[in-house]
Amino acid sequence: MTSSVLFSWLATCIPLIGAVAGRMLWEDLPQLKKSCVIWSLITVVPILKLRTNLPEGALLLSLLPIVAMISLLGQPVQKEHRLSWLMTLVCLGLGIGGIVHPAPLDHLFLLALLATVTGLLVRHHTILWPISWWGISQFCLAGLGALLTALTSPPLSSSGALVTAAVLVPLLPFHTGYVTALTRLPGNLPSFSAFLLPAIGLHVMASALQGLPTAVSGIAGLLALIGALYGGIKALAQTRIRLMLAYASLSFFSMLWWYTAASNLATSRAAVLVASTGLATCGLLIAWQIIRTRYGDDVDPTSISGLASSMPRYAVLLSLLALAAMGLPPFGVFTGLMGLFLHSPIPSLLGLMIILSSWLAASWYLMSAVQRLLFGTKRSDLRYRDVVQQEWAALTMTIVILTLLGLAPIEWWTSTATQSMASALSRDIP
Repeated sequence: MTSSVLFSWLATCIPLIGAVAGRMLWEDLPQLKKSCVIWSLITVVPILKLRTNLPEGALLLSLLPIVAMISLLGQPVQKEHRLSWLMTLVCLGLGIGGIVHPAPLDHLFLLALLATVTGLLVRHHTILWPISWWGISQFCLAGLGALLTALTSPPLSSSGALVTAAVLVPLLPFHTGYVTALTRLPGNLPSFSAFLLPAIGLHVMASALQGLPTAVSGIAGLLALIGALYGGIKALAQTRIRLMLAYASLSFFSMLWWYTAASNLATSRAAVLVASTGLATCGLLIAWQIIRTRYGDDVDPTSISGLASSMPRYAVLLSLLALAAMGLPPFGVFTGLMGLFLHSPIPSLLGLMIILSSWLAASWYLMSAVQRLLFGTKRSDLRYRDVVQQEWAALTMTIVILTLLGLAPIEWWTSTATQSMASALSRDIP
């Protein structure tokens, strides 16, 4: 067994072993959470030793265990979160397996991950949220796409991979699965899924785009433009924070689809945008979970105000996360978008105007939501408590990584495969 294969299996199995070991600590909540955090951190070691040649680069793979650790740190120690802690390790192991292993093993790990997410959504389905059935059906569709990819050859396999990628990296009308995952999964799984699903989806997309006919790419680009507008409008209309963040992500990921469909290439610059958008969404979901921990899961966002003066550390962290999610410098979302703007062909000026309008709309609804929470009248009937140590650590690490993604040179994240494909693309463009 070569060292690359060994480290691939270690990266896959360590979190799965951690989930099994964590089951022995089921009754000791603080130790169970600490164990899950430690196993996530240990997973970084074999990934750093792994020599990959992924088209999208190794950035997303390297960040997966770190984001899992961040999502775990941001959760309160409560009994109802035990299952989500263990399932975070399970999903982490399956997700890594779907990226680092060659076919057909990668398809098996991807199918296992989709089955796990589907099972969790079925378990936590409620008749008060009927739209979740659409999300569950779309994850089943993604599984069928993965099967088609594994069992057929191009162009059928490329079509199957494209459907799977459209569910994981949300593309209208296949976005409901992603929205459902961010709103119906328990505990810290929504914040981790905001990064995990698009990370694996971009890996699938990278293989799907290479053999995609021009007509299909054109349809995907059109759907992306519609999705960018639709996501922005839906986010503007939301009063629920999780739904607003889910549709905001749809808008930004639609921008990614538009550019990748035009170039038929998912590069390291696309990985920077996916990593930054997923991580910013993860951080904002953790920030909202802090509010839910203090005031209840069903708290109305419009009933909370005046946090800036009473929770100053929380206010600073939330403001920085909002700026990052809006796509402002020096954070990674801005760098990812600028990288695509400047290094990808622009199919049409009308499309570019739509993309820029959607980007501008994000500034409105994200900052509006933050302003409602932080400013306004301080209510005497609310008990204000600033972030505790683990919550502060989770949000601070998120902001530091987003800043690093924005300031680091793109060469840090570029793989050999990406460089060769980008060079080939530049020779083909007159």
